[in-house]
Amino acid sequence: MKRTIYPICLLAALMLFAGCQLGKHYTRPELALPETLSGQPADDSISLADMTWEELYTDTLLQGLIRKTLEYNKDMQMAAARVKELAALKRIDVANLFPQVDAKVYLEPERENYGGNDAKNSDEFGIKASATWELDLWGNLRWVRDKSLADFVGSIENRHALQMSLIAQVAQAYFELVALDNELAIVRQTVEARRESLHLVRLRYEGGLISEIPFRQAQVELAKTVTLVPDLERKITLKENELAFLTGEYPHTITRAGQTADVQLPDALPVGMPSTLLERRPDIRQAEQEVIAANAQVGMAFTALFPRITLTAVAGTESGELGDILKSPYHLFSATLLEPIFAMGKNRARLKARKAAFERATHAYEKAVLSAFKDAYNAITEFNKIKDIYNARLKLEQSAKTTLKLAQLQYVNGAIAYMDLLDAQRTYFDAQLSLNNAVRDKCITMVNLYKALGGGW
Repeated sequence: MKRTIYPICLLAALMLFAGCQLGKHYTRPELALPETLSGQPADDSISLADMTWEELYTDTLLQGLIRKTLEYNKDMQMAAARVKELAALKRIDVANLFPQVDAKVYLEPERENYGGNDAKNSDEFGIKASATWELDLWGNLRWVRDKSLADFVGSIENRHALQMSLIAQVAQAYFELVALDNELAIVRQTVEARRESLHLVRLRYEGGLISEIPFRQAQVELAKTVTLVPDLERKITLKENELAFLTGEYPHTITRAGQTADVQLPDALPVGMPSTLLERRPDIRQAEQEVIAANAQVGMAFTALFPRITLTAVAGTESGELGDILKSPYHLFSATLLEPIFAMGKNRARLKARKAAFERATHAYEKAVLSAFKDAYNAITEFNKIKDIYNARLKLEQSAKTTLKLAQLQYVNGAIAYMDLLDAQRTYFDAQLSLNNAVRDKCITMVNLYKALGGGW
């Protein structure tokens, strides 16, 4: 009875010690966050990032491109496969915490003939079951599990961050493509206007009303405007190829809206509290998981300095005759102690390296937080100024258009020279392009702000 109680007591004591996990557990690094995001004294937890991307981007053609990107983009598919891979690896590390049980059935026909005159059979039949369990006395296996879990969660956050980034890339490329279409339309309209001007100047030149210089200048202006067409067509094709690549397709023509809808920016800008940015930005969450994984690696290196105990139990039956196999049981119980004694300081050097890696991961996390706040502040600044820029350029375009109409009327009546008309044409052309860019920038401002606040995943 006593011989049975001692192993049970020993096993119970070892399991009690196995509840320890030596090492420093993770705590989030101290961050001196700013009081607000928008610079205003009153902020709340409501954020533009709480909107879904379908609510923000109402263009159905753009929505179709985004959905296609999230499903077929190769980076998204690789990120999804990485999540599956780390989920399986995590399962392995969790399983290492528990005993491993194996079974073996074997047949070994053998014939011996020592000296050449004593041949005989030495067959062996057996059934064996074994259980092996490494006691996690100091928490080494649990640190391995924690690292595996942090890697797995980090891969999920990486996929979220990638989704957020891809939505922003597709939206920005789409708005840029539509803006290029509008710019090309403006240039082609200007080319037609330049042709009409050249025709009018040619009539005046051939009639002897003006010198050759205005006629040649009109030719130069037409040629210079025509050169803009192929360059814009090239840019449009490249932008279409970029969108096709993002959607996981070969280059093709992208279906898009004929003109960018005027984006109505809200008067009030909900951005949320600074602390919520840490939770909404998946790239920050991923960086934090990397810190957690690095901390777990420190725990792994620290607990590797202590002994490791493995218990092995074997039970089975073995016989030289198949008919007697159930009459020959046996069992075995063993414990193995592995104690690191001398390794030229390798284990302590590994611990120092893991601590340095943890320090590096902490600084990387702090950098990710700083970068996120920089993105948010830049996006808020652009948001606060883009409306003024758009309104100023709209007034400029309207004034330039009125001036051009007056200049055309005065030139026909001979009240002004051609160079005055040309100046008015140039001013209106530049104002049209500037207004088109302002409309594009209004759209991209919303894209950048939404992304900076952590929206889209």
